[in-house]
Amino acid sequence: MKTFLPALLVMSSISLTTPAQNSKVVTAPQANGVYRYYDNEFRILALGHNKLKLQFDGLYHTMAKSVNIGYAGGEATIEGNVATFVPEDTQGCKITITFLPGKIVVKQDGDDATCGFGHNVYSTGTYRKVRGGKPKFENPYQ
Repeated sequence: MKTFLPALLVMSSISLTTPAQNSKVVTAPQANGVYRYYDNEFRILALGHNKLKLQFDGLYHTMAKSVNIGYAGGEATIEGNVATFVPEDTQGCKITITFLPGKIVVKQDGDDATCGFGHNVYSTGTYRKVRGGKPKFENPYQ
């Protein structure tokens, strides 16, 4: 019993500290910037208090040599290295962004129409960071 109790205390202290050591926190300089996947682009700016400002511009090139477009902008919440974004005026659309060194991995829940995008425009993909720092947010309807 004397050796069991100290071993139990050591094991419980290890299990309490391990998750905190493994959680990944993204800093503002790591998050801020422009990310690109083919012709799709995310612009991201850390606002503080677990909030990000972001803008998604997506394109789908049709066989008729025209393009379908998609746009979403607003605020996302971030926990650790995973951000969640629900575009305004949508139901059933959620975009999850996982920050990794030099890139983001994006997963879109909801189809193109549900997310308010043009036909075949999706945000899903692995985006490479092409520019760091504060991005310039552009109005897509100008």
